[in-house]
Amino acid sequence: MMRTAARILLMPLVGVMLIGCTTNYEASPSSFTLPADTQPAAFAAPDTAGAGDAPTALFIEFVATPQDVVERMLKMARATRGDVVYDLGCGDGRIVVTAARRYGCRAVGYDLDPLRVQEARENAAKHRVSHLVTIEQEDVLHSNLQGASIVTLYLGPEINARLIPELKKLRPGSRIVSHDSPIGDLPPDKVVEMTSREDGRKHTIYLWTCPLAPKGR
Repeated sequence: MMRTAARILLMPLVGVMLIGCTTNYEASPSSFTLPADTQPAAFAAPDTAGAGDAPTALFIEFVATPQDVVERMLKMARATRGDVVYDLGCGDGRIVVTAARRYGCRAVGYDLDPLRVQEARENAAKHRVSHLVTIEQEDVLHSNLQGASIVTLYLGPEINARLIPELKKLRPGSRIVSHDSPIGDLPPDKVVEMTSREDGRKHTIYLWTCPLAPKGR
């Protein structure tokens, strides 16, 4: 996933601009790059509006996952040709494109930002995996995950926690991989720390296998 939640802000739906930052997507395979000065930041509107308040929506600023972290996430998830990878907040599509190119997976990316949706579709076409990759403009908190065998996340702890009810519906054996954030109190099966060659930062990757176990298992 290409995003992270750093702070929560209540914003009316009308008049809000989707916020994004620019990333570079090179022409060679597996060559997504993250500008060195890019820092995670996000805005999320929680479902706390009263009856007379304006409707709210989830807006998260685009922050790219370094490509070597993407590849480690998919390796930890044990991706195979038979898997269907869902990336929630897919950004420029690098996770779904990598899953399709490297493993032959079918892949679905959800993103609320129409600019990112267009970019992800263009990147799938550029790497000739459009027949395997579907990109939809959709709020990740209302996404249908029933077809997924692997779910990837880069959304931040608050939003991850709000996804728990849907993640618990995944079929047994499905895997969930989250970049830099846990999922509520759910104990992960594996936690890996790595330093990316691209940005020089330490990244934490969490892995869960369904059915999700309760805290204190």
